[in-house]
Order: sequence, then structure tokens, then C-alpha cells
Amino acid sequence: MRKPESDRASDPGVPEAIPRTLIRLRDELGVERIDRLWIFSPFRRGRREQGLVAVSTFVSAEERRGVVTVPYVAEHTGKGVTVEPIFMEEGEAPPDRFPGVMQGVVRRAGEGQEEPREIEIGGSPERFEELLEEYDLQFLQATSP
Repeated sequence: MRKPESDRASDPGVPEAIPRTLIRLRDELGVERIDRLWIFSPFRRGRREQGLVAVSTFVSAEERRGVVTVPYVAEHTGKGVTVEPIFMEEGEAPPDRFPGVMQGVVRRAGEGQEEPREIEIGGSPERFEELLEEYDLQFLQATSP
């Protein structure tokens, strides 16, 4: 049973989860391969959180993009913070297909899921760093494996 919206909004989740996942994504894929990102609102329960970042990557065929999904599970425990992203290459598609695909993810997630935040990176390290700067520096420190 899902918690009422007012209860879910008070869950602190793991504020470090998204910025640490983004750093792992940068290190794993390389910024030059990242076309755009979709950051989905995480599901939070207390100090535990599950989320998803979808990535469009540049591939050799200019009219197509690769698709990488990065679901993660994060948790605050007595021993610290764990953030465990999993990188899954999903295939390739024309860029104009991505909006419909992301809408499908939202529909399947069910009631209460917001539209994902879409960020164009275009392979630019500056744009990626601007995204990271939106998060508190403390959340960018001590990334977990």
C-alpha cells in the first residue's frame, strides 16, 4: 500500500543519492557521450530511496542515440550512506522517440509520479558541471562505490 502524498513528501530520502549517481554516471560513461538526461522523482521511504536516471548517449550513427538507464537504491544507515546505481544499456533509438518513452515510464510508475526533469548536456563538461553545482557540496563528497 502506498503512503498518502502528504506522508511521502515528509520522507527525507537520501539527498546524496542523485548527485552521487550523476558523478558515477559521468565517471562510467564520460560526459562527451551524454546527449541528455532525464531525472525521475525518487520514491522515498524514511531514509531509503529508489530512483531512476535515463540517459541518451551519442553513438556512431548520428541519427540514433543509445539508451542507458541507471536505477539506484540509496539508504542512510548507522554506518553511513550507500548509493548503489546499476548501469543498463537498453539499445538505440532515434532521438524523437525519447519523449514518448519517458512518458511511458511515468505512466507505468503509477499515480503520483511526476514528469522527469530533462537536462540537455550535449557532451558539454560545462553543462554537466552546472548541473552538479545545483547540489550541496557535501552531497558530492565521499562517493560510495
